[in-house]
Amino acid sequence: MINLSNYLYNKVRPIIESWNEEGIYGLSFFVYTNVAWNNLPYFAISYNTEKSCNYSLPLSEERWTYAFWLQNEHEIISDEESTKIFLQWCEENNIKDVGFEDESKMYDEECRYIGKGPNGYYELLQVVVDIARRLHKEKVIMNTFKKDIPIIIHEYEYAWYSVEATRNGNPDGEASVFLEAVEKGFPE
Repeated sequence: MINLSNYLYNKVRPIIESWNEEGIYGLSFFVYTNVAWNNLPYFAISYNTEKSCNYSLPLSEERWTYAFWLQNEHEIISDEESTKIFLQWCEENNIKDVGFEDESKMYDEECRYIGKGPNGYYELLQVVVDIARRLHKEKVIMNTFKKDIPIIIHEYEYAWYSVEATRNGNPDGEASVFLEAVEKGFPE
């Protein structure tokens, strides 16, 4: 039986521990389904620095919107091996039709997206939440950066499930400023 959480954690941790650039204030856990790649999940990690965001205000879009970040991604799930392990994990966990989404469950009566992404995406998101929580709990973040910084779990936009994942992945409020910025629509 594959322990996807341990497999991914063991890929993520040494990369994070190698980061020593001055002024890192947030980590990105980018989880995205790539339409051009059979709608299978892609997972990469990166960070941003105070200098890179021009020392912007705490609730600013420039500080928290991924498009403004360094784009210094380290791919975690993207190659043949990691994708094969992910798909085997899905099979073991009875996740069917990976990469497909039931259109009848995507929108509510008000045409608001309420779906959870293609099959396998939301489940992977929960594994990524566990990895973020573990990095905080085991003091990897604190020991590496000498302070607790948020791990933002997201795709290109901050859908309801990304906000939920970020909240759950930062159990002691490490992402509170980010969550406030998103809730208020980046007012600064």
